[in-house]
Amino acid sequence: MLKNVLLCALALLVLGSYPGTAPAADRTTTPPAQMAPDNTGRNVRDRNGDTLTSGDQSENQADRTLTQQIRRELMADKSLSTDAKNVKIITVNGVVTLRGPVNTPKEKSTIEAKAQSVAGANHVDNQLEVIRR
Repeated sequence: MLKNVLLCALALLVLGSYPGTAPAADRTTTPPAQMAPDNTGRNVRDRNGDTLTSGDQSENQADRTLTQQIRRELMADKSLSTDAKNVKIITVNGVVTLRGPVNTPKEKSTIEAKAQSVAGANHVDNQLEVIRR
């Protein structure tokens, strides 16, 4: 019995199946798992119905077109971060609401300017938040 166990262990070593036998070049280090951002506290404010969410986006063609045009403008701007390109754009009755995190005050003002150029200066409610990372 012991002889069989030793033979199996030796076979595993020879075949390279033993975890500690991989050559140094083949070993990869796994970075510590990143924790997903926890927005639970921030999202509580959206549960009471007083703030607009993406589910409030109007389905009429004019509102959808405004939202699409603004999104295209953001996606085309190479200077914007991924966070900035992923802000919520919610249009209801011609009024555009911008919500979500951005990395800098400059991104916040750039997004607002793009939305105003599409929807009009008096038709944008900028609720973007500058976050520090």
